[in-house]
Amino acid sequence: MAENADLFALLAVMKKSTEKGQEEMKQRQEEMKKRQEEMKKGQDEMKKGQEETKKELEMGQEEMKNLIRAENEEMRA
Repeated sequence: MAENADLFALLAVMKKSTEKGQEEMKQRQEEMKKRQEEMKKGQDEMKKGQEETKKELEMGQEEMKNLIRAENEEMRA
């Protein structure tokens, strides 16, 4: 009977250890998910900034083209 008690005690310890490991894994997964969300947010912000910069550059290029056209027209006149 003592052997059964020892086995049950060992089983209880193993179960507790397994549950603790599962809880730790769950916490790490939640932390990883949070970091991934933060990374995605940062990537989205970076993409938005790149799009704004591209738009500003395109506007600047268009302004330069217009200035060059205006100069060429003045020279012809």
